[in-house]
Amino acid sequence: MTQLERQDAERFAALTLANLTRRWPWKPGHVAYGPEDLMPPDALHPAFYGSYDWHSCVHGWWQVLHLLRRVPDLEQAGAIASLADRTLTADAIAGEIAMFDRAGAATFERPYGWAWLLALHGEARCHSERRWAATLAPLADLLAKRMAAYLTRLSHPLRQGAHGNSAFAMLLAHHWAKRGNEALAQTIETRAADWFGADRDCQAWEPDGDAFLSPALIEAALMARLLPVSQFTDWFDGFLPRSGDREPRTLFVPVTPPDRDDAKMVHLDGLNLSRAWCWRLIGDTLPPGHATIHVAREAAASHLSQSLPHLADSYMGSHWLATFALLALGGEA
Repeated sequence: MTQLERQDAERFAALTLANLTRRWPWKPGHVAYGPEDLMPPDALHPAFYGSYDWHSCVHGWWQVLHLLRRVPDLEQAGAIASLADRTLTADAIAGEIAMFDRAGAATFERPYGWAWLLALHGEARCHSERRWAATLAPLADLLAKRMAAYLTRLSHPLRQGAHGNSAFAMLLAHHWAKRGNEALAQTIETRAADWFGADRDCQAWEPDGDAFLSPALIEAALMARLLPVSQFTDWFDGFLPRSGDREPRTLFVPVTPPDRDDAKMVHLDGLNLSRAWCWRLIGDTLPPGHATIHVAREAAASHLSQSLPHLADSYMGSHWLATFALLALGGEA
């Protein structure tokens, strides 16, 4: 499996830094109740106004802070730290909280953006010499409470290949919650056991034509994070019992977007990258000698190579794909 190279880190950072302060084009995701809700992006979102939409800006920030930590002498290190000092301020985060407190904002960015904000806060906590984590903490606390309430109320998991996917949000949120919010961690563990614990012989009827997540593999990645190795191995052998033979075949075959200028179709590049991430997590979790390890690592490499050269082909991909490339190359959110 390819590891993160310095040239990739600098390419990812350059792509994302250019977008974090890019206001247009902008895709707002909130409900407008009056003209006061139709302000420019940086007026509604003082911190996370760039990168086309709110969640892409948030996980773009996660990406550059993660790169800053992993490659401290990164060419863009000074620019990242300086921009973070100017942007991730107490006033800006108070403005973001005010947006979430608006009428009609109860479902804004639920659950995908919420989970990425928790991942960003978790990454910021790793930069102890900076104040970024402290300023992000009130928003993280708010969205953690909303996440717990949402998962408690939700009757069935969302098994889709896009932003609503429950397992993806739970995966990111649990990683954050294990460092200080045991109640949310327990909620996620209980929900995962209830929703996914008995899943067997997954047929993997995927991908959707505009998916960027594999419902099957993101569920398996979640369970790999939550379960002890022996329990995960038993669960995985029941969930994908023919994986060692590369079945279901759909999970092992990379896809090609028919139009990378199409905001939805380019999601398929994200699918390749997120599948590479999931296969890496699965292969790294299974015990030595398991029949799936080799094919998991092969699948991770083939999916990564299919889309890694295309991160900057179109703005519809360049504003977000580098985050998933970083996950595929060993980033942990």
